[in-house]
Amino acid sequence: MPEPVLIFDLDGTLVDSAPDLTHALNYTLASAGMQTVELADVRRMVGMGARRLIEQGVARLGETRSEAEIEDLLGTFLDYYGRNLTVDTAFFPGTAETIEQLSARHKMGICTNKPEELARRLITDLGHEQRFPVILGGDSLPYKKPDARHILETRDRLERDAPAIMIGDSMTDVSGARNAGIPVIAVSFGYTATPPKEFNADALVDHFSDIPAAIEQIIQSGLLDR
Repeated sequence: MPEPVLIFDLDGTLVDSAPDLTHALNYTLASAGMQTVELADVRRMVGMGARRLIEQGVARLGETRSEAEIEDLLGTFLDYYGRNLTVDTAFFPGTAETIEQLSARHKMGICTNKPEELARRLITDLGHEQRFPVILGGDSLPYKKPDARHILETRDRLERDAPAIMIGDSMTDVSGARNAGIPVIAVSFGYTATPPKEFNADALVDHFSDIPAAIEQIIQSGLLDR
C-alpha cells in the first residue's frame, strides 16, 4: 500500500490563529456598535467559516442582526482580517519541525473552511507553502466540511484514490472524515466547544509532535484498509 496522504485542517490544528481572528471579530462587532468578545470565546467558535463566526459572536452578545446586516459585517471582517492575517498568528509548538519530518514521507494538503486565498496567504506568510501543494478553502468548491467531497477532492488533488488520513481539531473535521470514509486524528489543543476526547477519533494527540506516532498507529491497525 502506498504511503497515505495527509489532509490537515488549518485553524486550531496547524496554526494558532485565534488571536488575529478575535481582533478581526471585535473590530467588526465594534463597527456595528456592539460590545466585544473574549479570546476564550472565539476559541470555541472557530471552524465553520467567517460568517458563522460572526453569527456566533453576535449571538454571544445577545444581539440580533438581519441576513443583510450579517453580509455587511462579513465584508468588514474579511477586509480587516485580510490586512492583519498573521500579526499574532503562529504555528503551534512543534508544528514546523513535524511537518518538515512528515513531508519526507507523505504528500500533504490543507482542507479548511477558511477562504482559500486567506489560507494560502497565511501559509505563505509563515514560510511553509512548499509543504502544502494542495490547499482547498471553504469557498473553493460548492461544498465544505463536514461534506465528504471537500476532503475527498483535497485527497484526489494530492494523489487520486490514495489512502488518506485527516488531522483536525473539531467535530467538523471528525465528521467530515467519517463521511469520507477515512481515518482521523484529533488534536486536543485546538478550537472546539466539545471536549476532543468525545470526538471518538481514531487517535487523539496532545502535542503536534505526537502526530507521526499516531499516523504509524493507524497504518499498523489496518484502518487504511477499510
